[in-house]
Amino acid sequence: MVFVLGTATSCKSQLEDKYLDPEQTATPNIRAFLSQMLTNSRLRSEYWHYRTFILMHQARYTQTTFFTNANGMYQQNDSYINGYWNDFYGPGLLGVYRAMERAYADLSDTEKAELDPFMYAARVVLYDQASKLVDNFGDIPFSEAGSLPKTDQISLAKFDSQTALYAEFIEGLKSAGTFFKTYRTTADFTRADILNGGVALKWQKYANSLRLRLLMRTSHVNESTARTEIMEMLNNPADYPLVDGDNSGNYTPTSDVLLAPLSTYTSSLLDALRELPSHYAPDYMLNTVLNTSNDPRIPVLFDKFGKTVNNAFVQNPTYRAMPITFSQVESEQQFQDYAVVDSATAWINNKLPGVLMTASEVNFIKAEALERWGSTADAKLAYETAVRQSVSFYYYLNNTSTHASKVTTPVDSVITAFVTQSNIAYTGTPANKLQLIGTQKWVHFGWLQGEQAWSEYRRTKYPVLPAFPVDDLNGFERPPVRLLYPSSEITNNSDNYSAVQAKDTRDTKIFWDVK
Repeated sequence: MVFVLGTATSCKSQLEDKYLDPEQTATPNIRAFLSQMLTNSRLRSEYWHYRTFILMHQARYTQTTFFTNANGMYQQNDSYINGYWNDFYGPGLLGVYRAMERAYADLSDTEKAELDPFMYAARVVLYDQASKLVDNFGDIPFSEAGSLPKTDQISLAKFDSQTALYAEFIEGLKSAGTFFKTYRTTADFTRADILNGGVALKWQKYANSLRLRLLMRTSHVNESTARTEIMEMLNNPADYPLVDGDNSGNYTPTSDVLLAPLSTYTSSLLDALRELPSHYAPDYMLNTVLNTSNDPRIPVLFDKFGKTVNNAFVQNPTYRAMPITFSQVESEQQFQDYAVVDSATAWINNKLPGVLMTASEVNFIKAEALERWGSTADAKLAYETAVRQSVSFYYYLNNTSTHASKVTTPVDSVITAFVTQSNIAYTGTPANKLQLIGTQKWVHFGWLQGEQAWSEYRRTKYPVLPAFPVDDLNGFERPPVRLLYPSSEITNNSDNYSAVQAKDTRDTKIFWDVK
């Protein structure tokens, strides 16, 4: 159910406890609401989100992670999907935002002006996460969802059109970018903004870059509008600054939109990866894409692993991944001979940030736009910048870790040779170049940004992955093209669900999936 967790009485009590001013006045604190939204675990690189959602679903469906070849490997876990759903609704992100709207509506015009930055920032985060729900499910409750924290009334929410929601998000992000263009930050906003530190320019870039992402996602279904809007942004960088690392390959990733772990967080993704298991290297990514180009990211993405011989650990001689065709028995017997995910960079790194937007993604979007609608020479520059930035990004993550030894970033000549002389060099037909962009973008997202990897794989059909192992479970032989709605929503919102029931199948494509 999209408006409540538990009974109405208990939910209202929780909302009052969470959303009132810390000094116990009767006035909800909009400043605290923004911080509350940014503490949502789905924005962070934390165990539960990856263990129960990303690694079991999107990462498998894109082959960005290893998964055991066993019955049910493509079947979604309804309980875990329900948890993801409720973390957006419930008193989750949308619930907090509706409480913000309610408090804001009761303010004077002067008070509203003071709190506008909090509302715009919250809206950007909301649209970011809501667009992911659309990408996963299609139509979702939105416009009528969250009635309890907004009105104290319980009402069942209709499912809004996914196409209309994307249009709403794109327009709202444009307004947010315009607002932050002239906003001058305050101490209040800086204290509450645990994502971008109160920096208005960073919020402007985040809003613009998210809008760019959503426009590109619609570009095969509404190319005319996407082309016009995207090229306006790219041709006017002063009006539409982006999270692009100032177009420098050797950039500082702290300029990306990264949500730092809470100061009290001491865990990591160790168990999330190891329990499934998902900590072994994926076949196509390592064996076919990275190894054949001598990719300099390999040492910070993977570890060679090995086995103990005569009480001494003997490292494997090379980086290689288990074949995706391995049976469960074969993987259990031979895993020591193959690479694993690098521990310092990802799975034992308690400094790993939540990744919301990176310069590499933005420059890959630029490259695709310029290849399709502009200059292939400019597209090449954007593509090469994006690849270089991806190298910088993963070495940055590796060096933030307090676990194990760090890997030294390769000298520029090594990175240049990789970008311009290996099999990833920007050459060939326009179709070949778009495949290069899509494949390298997929590498950059990996399992860490599994939702984005799955969305872009469905939209572009790149990379051209090897055949997925066939699951013997009837009806789940292949990965889906969308997630099914959680059973709790079907049960508790049955009248509104009936309007979308016919589309609630594993084979119903999201509106932008038309290629």
